[in-house]
Amino acid sequence: MPRTLSDWLEYIERQHPKTIDMGLDRVRAVATRLALERPAKKVITVAGTNGKGSTVAFIEAIARAAGWRVGAYTSPHLLAYNERVRIDGIDATDERLVAAFEAIEAARGDTLLTYFEYGTLAALWLFQRSRLDLAILEVGLGGRLDATNLVDPDVAVITTVDLDHQDWLGEDREAIGFEKAGIARAWKPLVLGDDDPPASVLRHAYAIGASAIRAGCDFFFEPVDADTWRWRELNFALQLPRPALAAPAQLRNAATAIAALRALGRTVPAAAVAQGVAQANVAARLQRFEREGIDILVDVGHNPQAARALADFLRSAPVAGRTLAVFAALADKDAGGVVDALAAQVDGWHLAGLEEAAPRGLPVDEFAGRLAGTAAADGLRHPDVAQALAAARAGARAGDRVLVLGSFHTAATALRELGTG
Repeated sequence: MPRTLSDWLEYIERQHPKTIDMGLDRVRAVATRLALERPAKKVITVAGTNGKGSTVAFIEAIARAAGWRVGAYTSPHLLAYNERVRIDGIDATDERLVAAFEAIEAARGDTLLTYFEYGTLAALWLFQRSRLDLAILEVGLGGRLDATNLVDPDVAVITTVDLDHQDWLGEDREAIGFEKAGIARAWKPLVLGDDDPPASVLRHAYAIGASAIRAGCDFFFEPVDADTWRWRELNFALQLPRPALAAPAQLRNAATAIAALRALGRTVPAAAVAQGVAQANVAARLQRFEREGIDILVDVGHNPQAARALADFLRSAPVAGRTLAVFAALADKDAGGVVDALAAQVDGWHLAGLEEAAPRGLPVDEFAGRLAGTAAADGLRHPDVAQALAAARAGARAGDRVLVLGSFHTAATALRELGTG
């Protein structure tokens, strides 16, 4: 049997022939053998194309500021697997994760589980033993067939719906929206962060009697001045500090998180909302570093919708010099769409290979070939992200900005190189 967490992670990666095997039958069978019940008194499940991690962070920070004991399950991780399971704001220890994996292994028999399914069951096993007031579950892929959908949430959240993972979820927003709407439950609230959600989401909510709570319809948010913004619904309003998270899209994520907590029906003091919004933090979401007068931004953005949000931020925060992009994406992503969204804001491109992320990672020449016809087609090529970042920094001058983006793998390497790993 594996002994250390590292041993276990290597072991569970080998236990299923597929990285993704969507469906709930296998994981539900093991959950039953583990006697998994409710992971907390209340559960919020968060799905969406972009903004899931930030919305989870806002919900968690506000709830903890209100004095609740909170567990959060997120994925993927950046620097350490332990980041995926937080209890009372603290990452799970190696020892607790190993105990969870041992329990799962003893219960699963000959049932095959994917890496993500092992992790989801481990989080639920640990949460059940932690006397939580609230568990927040971030969907891994889609929603309807995702392992987190084992649990019936008290409130379901869909942050945004856009094109990503089309091989698994469908070719358009309507198909993808239907998959994400699968986390909703009959007669329970479904909070929608999109102003214009796909009709498939609204149809599903109506069909099962879920109460749709919509941004721009049932709750509203707008800037007041440089330091404050307002969240409001009928007969209720809050004036709040700006989030510490920088991107303009974070106002929407914070607003969606507030709507989700209010939908639980538990009182959340206004002071706790303000404190949570101001303190919520999540790595590699426009995370800023300053090195030798160069502004370096690291972001996990990896699809066109995320890139459009990044472009909005770059327009809103111009620099005196140039903006250089370090870009490395996985093979199944719309890398050309990302470049097109950012092209007007980027003055030069450094392209990097991600061979360490095989089979989804690409050598740099193959990656560059996929960008033919885009603004990045003639970008400088580097074998890996570390070398691309070093070259971008070497070519930058004080007053320039370096943007690192494209995947969690890209961001993780950048964080390590910048001294945070």
